[in-house]
Amino acid sequence: MKTAIFRKANFNSAHRLVDPQTGYVIDLKILNELIKDEIIERFDHKNLNLDTIEFKDLNPTVENIARIIYEILRPKIDVKYDLEITLFETPRNYVVYPVI
Repeated sequence: MKTAIFRKANFNSAHRLVDPQTGYVIDLKILNELIKDEIIERFDHKNLNLDTIEFKDLNPTVENIARIIYEILRPKIDVKYDLEITLFETPRNYVVYPVI
């Protein structure tokens, strides 16, 4: 059985973007636009049961929402990169899909 533990922490710093050989994975502006265009626009301020195709016949639990987000984004991110969705339902309740 896989188990994962997480702690959310924040810090502020400055940095510059570097190339893939030195650890740069994806331009965060591109990732932000992808999330905005594919997820936020699709689900924000919607009744998931009534206003979306994805949840017409699927109960929109936080687990199912995370899985659907993964299925939407996975084809749009190069397969050489892992993709893990962390979705917060409340500040204390969240799901991770899939657990890598």
